[in-house]
Amino acid sequence: MDEEEIARSAALERRHWWYAERRALVRRTVGSWPAGRAADVGCGPGGNTTVLRDLGWRVTGVEFTPVGASIAASRGLDVVRGDARRLPFADESLDLVISTDVWEHIDDDEAVARETHRVLRRGGRALIAVPCSMRLWSGHDVALGHVRRYEREELRARITGAGLEVEDLWSWNVLLRPVVRARRRRHTTAESEMEPVHPVLNAGLRAAVAMERVVPLRRLPGVSLVASARKP
Repeated sequence: MDEEEIARSAALERRHWWYAERRALVRRTVGSWPAGRAADVGCGPGGNTTVLRDLGWRVTGVEFTPVGASIAASRGLDVVRGDARRLPFADESLDLVISTDVWEHIDDDEAVARETHRVLRRGGRALIAVPCSMRLWSGHDVALGHVRRYEREELRARITGAGLEVEDLWSWNVLLRPVVRARRRRHTTAESEMEPVHPVLNAGLRAAVAMERVVPLRRLPGVSLVASARKP
């Protein structure tokens, strides 16, 4: 993702339905886990880093780009420049590593998975979110610098291949998948879909994603995949 796209994300993330619901997903998933030392790998402007901090975690954001790191630091977050393939942490020093929409940007995602395993303490957890299914590949992925979208078993294999145990693996943004697929079939140019949304539509899209908290859709195809894993 280039610096212009990161700056655009920073401007959108406080209210945009997708970012807001992604933060809610992180909060809901991690909220019951005992707080400790955490890293938000590929933290961007720091939305999820803030969630972890507010939940009581001692969290460091790791960001590859200077603009993302600068924005996160300006928000009062502890952030370091770093590469997900070579994390700036000692072996077995963290209780939690989260990576939301990061792995798909990196050619060597196996190295990212191995680094996640390396820095986690025994019993430590990882929370990973990635875009789902090459059937949804479009100019949006090209614009954001993705190198892949993941199938369910492909993501599982990356995680277990690094020595982590998958505790849960589920789909996210299921109800909107048909809308996303139809839109991406029509728009084939390399252009990001992340743009301001009218407040009424924004509220409706948030409500659609929020419904997945109570409707059993986690095993159906979605727009994203989310995995929680533990280091044995």
